[in-house]
Amino acid sequence: MRHVFKALGFGIALLPMGCGNAGPERVAARPAAAAPAAVAVASAEQKAGFDRWAQGFAARAQSKGVAPAVVSRALDVAYYDPDVIRLDRRQAEFARPIWEYLDSAVSDTRLANGRKALSEHGATLRRIEARYGVPAEVVAAIWGMETSYGINRGKKGVIPSLATLAYDGRRGAFFEEQLIAALKILQAGDTDPASMKGSWAGAMGHTQFMPTSYLAYAVDFTGDGRRDIWGDDPTDALASAANYLAKMGWNPGQPWAVEVTVPAGFREAGKATRKPPSQWQAQGVKAVRGGRIPDHGPASILLPAGMNGPALMIFDNFRVISRYNNADSYVMGVGLLSDQLAGRGGLVRPWPRGDRPLTEAERKEIQQRLADLGHYTGEIDGVTGSGTMEAVRAWQTAQGLTPDGYVNEALLKRLR
Repeated sequence: MRHVFKALGFGIALLPMGCGNAGPERVAARPAAAAPAAVAVASAEQKAGFDRWAQGFAARAQSKGVAPAVVSRALDVAYYDPDVIRLDRRQAEFARPIWEYLDSAVSDTRLANGRKALSEHGATLRRIEARYGVPAEVVAAIWGMETSYGINRGKKGVIPSLATLAYDGRRGAFFEEQLIAALKILQAGDTDPASMKGSWAGAMGHTQFMPTSYLAYAVDFTGDGRRDIWGDDPTDALASAANYLAKMGWNPGQPWAVEVTVPAGFREAGKATRKPPSQWQAQGVKAVRGGRIPDHGPASILLPAGMNGPALMIFDNFRVISRYNNADSYVMGVGLLSDQLAGRGGLVRPWPRGDRPLTEAERKEIQQRLADLGHYTGEIDGVTGSGTMEAVRAWQTAQGLTPDGYVNEALLKRLR
């Protein structure tokens, strides 16, 4: 939903904000606004180009139903921020292993702060749960993952950030759509430009909604006439996150995943294969803590670190959480954090912590070698997403290996 991120295998490089936060100079003939301290300086060429873009944008925004006065007010605070572009284009040299990501996502500090948040806002979260069917602990976990329970909501002006990305970003049309949505939020009176703070990518508030998601899913749970996701009171933001998950198809009573063990030679890992738990269990898949797995509906088997790490039977609620952020590691972070906030345990089987993270060049080499062998047709970008993992599974199957799709140094050596 809200994050602009790159999925790096089963770890993610979230652009700070957070998945999930602007520069000086704006439209020509408008008075210059003071730039925040410690902002990269735009070149004269960048400023001139931004001014030309802003003049054209004003007409496009008005054609989409934004009042001229709102457009003018927003462009008065818009400016080109080179730092936003730097953050948008940065590429991490190493992918974080899934276990390092989850160590942070479900750290002792985050758990302690989550329990405190549940204690302080428990009554509100239970009322939200009663209305939307999403457990309080799941909503709290998203809050914790997105902004550390409201501590890190982002300090960038959303209007300048989105304007910069709309003008000079890699996804200009997407960010212009977000900017127009942000102007419609201002037009509705839910907030003002000065209070509209968030990540450099435009994600806003306690639960980091992008403007289009705000327009579609934010709710006024307090009943004060405003959908306020930015203020110190997190109520509307938490309810909005629950409403979003409910609209995405949240199934009350269904777990996001159950940890399992799989038999030797297991060959059906991956989200594409879905079966009832009874069929998986008939094939030798077992709950890691014993007992039979209730029929929560069709499920897939995920091996986020290959056959040598934990195995998860994932249900539809895994996919619902992924609509918030499509990285498997993020979904696991939310799921494991919510489980522990609810008093359930963490994973039983350890991670293969001895595996070395691959460099970007090594991940690109794997993609290129798979492409040369006819298994991979995507971009050679070093981003180990679902396309790369499916290609790995295809190659592993052709080689008579267990097709777990895991990208690591052992795989690279075999491909060489």
